[in-house]
Amino acid sequence: MSGAGSLRQGAPRGVKPRFAVRRLLHRLVKGGTRSAAVVALLLLWETAPRLGLADRTFLPPFSEVVVAWWQLAESGQLADHTLASLGRSLSGFGIAVAVAVPLGLLIGWYRRVADLLGPLLEVFRNTAALALLPVFVLLLGIGETSKVSIVVYACTWPVVLNTISAVRSVDPTLLRLARSMDLPPLRLFQKVILPASVPAVFTGVRLAGAVSVLVLVAAEMIGAKAGLGYLINASQYNFAIPQMYAGIVTVSAIGVLFNHLLVVLERRLSSWRVPSDG
Repeated sequence: MSGAGSLRQGAPRGVKPRFAVRRLLHRLVKGGTRSAAVVALLLLWETAPRLGLADRTFLPPFSEVVVAWWQLAESGQLADHTLASLGRSLSGFGIAVAVAVPLGLLIGWYRRVADLLGPLLEVFRNTAALALLPVFVLLLGIGETSKVSIVVYACTWPVVLNTISAVRSVDPTLLRLARSMDLPPLRLFQKVILPASVPAVFTGVRLAGAVSVLVLVAAEMIGAKAGLGYLINASQYNFAIPQMYAGIVTVSAIGVLFNHLLVVLERRLSSWRVPSDG
């Protein structure tokens, strides 16, 4: 009996290390697969100018861009421009989410509000934010207000439209079940509509996160004295091409990191959902 007991106690000790190794290998393979395309792109970027497949003047090797990025980081310029852009982008993004989510919930839940504001939404959702940039500059000047405002405008529509769609696509069976329990409208909204809308709302929020960076960079190319958009534009104007690409790479990295943070936040807020595969 003691030998059988020791076998039962010893089996998990041998299984756990093997399981940990398999899990680690699985993660390494998965990470390698996901990064393979990025690595291939960087290798192509490095070799194409060196082999004469691209003009090195206009497309320097990636290693030269890394050197230029490091020089900008050491001088403090990259941090100054990045902080300026992040301040504007996060301010506009935060304001847009704070306004757009309640507005989308209101329009999606109340049909009369949707009928009233629907035509206005159609007009503005089909008007590109950058097309209105001159209007924002004329009305608000070339300072911080116009740049934050254009980000707010651009980020509002993805969040509003996805929130409206989320509310309207809630499972009717859930609504009928909740109403059969005589839940008051406020509790129905709180217990059924909001939880069921989280994934679609976050889809709009993630889209808005990407838009907040892209639109801001374009806005900073006009009348700005700091920011990644200004850095890219000034580097191109002064023919500092490696520095220009360093700014572009920084913008891409910020966009990827921002999206990752939003994905993590979405998983936290929707952790109660049961996966569809069981």
